[in-house]
Amino acid sequence: MNTDWMLEYNPVLLALFATLFTWGVTALGAAMVFFFKTINKKILNSMLGFAAGVMIAASFWSLLKPAIEMSEASGTAGWIPAVVGFLSGGAFIYIIDRILPHLHLGLPMNKAEGIKTSWQRSILLVLAITLHNIPEGLAVGVAFGALAQNPDAGVLTSAIALAIGIGLQNFPEGAAVSIPLRRERFTRFKSFFYGQLSGIVEPIAGVIGAYLVISITPLLPYALSFAAGAMIFVVVEELIPESQIGNETDLSTIGAMIGFATMMMLDVALG
Repeated sequence: MNTDWMLEYNPVLLALFATLFTWGVTALGAAMVFFFKTINKKILNSMLGFAAGVMIAASFWSLLKPAIEMSEASGTAGWIPAVVGFLSGGAFIYIIDRILPHLHLGLPMNKAEGIKTSWQRSILLVLAITLHNIPEGLAVGVAFGALAQNPDAGVLTSAIALAIGIGLQNFPEGAAVSIPLRRERFTRFKSFFYGQLSGIVEPIAGVIGAYLVISITPLLPYALSFAAGAMIFVVVEELIPESQIGNETDLSTIGAMIGFATMMMLDVALG
């Protein structure tokens, strides 16, 4: 397949467009607050489980697997960049989690994490939501940045599949953010604003990720694995525990299975 046309496009610009799409889907999900006052806990757990499943599948199929294959193709042991990058990504989010002041939904102010601050509750809530969008944007950016090294149709479609998958889980995620904010006595508009605002970090992280892998080509397998480690940390530390709160844990597990299968289907079919 002729891929010369891909060279006419800047991978950083493609990463920006892709992450603007994922941000836009987050905003669409957040807009559900204009139609619903509350969200059923069973539905919320299912949505959180779905998001976790998508991120787990994307971590392997779209990030770790390509990183291992790239390393082996260049004569490097495939496990080295995968392990180093993966653990570094998790450590990065762990450090941010320890430093960045934030508060998870439904918790009292004395349960705020990170450096102690006098910031308002609303700001802390938004920062908690924003935190796990960083690796999502980074993953999409790195995937599109790989086009600079290998402008192949398969690399492009794999990056598109990843963006679609992240976008799909961002819709329920946006709703899962804005609607519970209504319980915090926010207005509908303010709940929507904060809900969509949580996704603005994705275009920023996406552009940074794409630019870095283009500037430092050997970094690509490590960057892919880094993004995977960051996403898995968020899934295990936040999404899965929150999705398991309550008695209907089977629904969150089913949601995770469906999310994983959906992302796996997208990546295999398109990538």
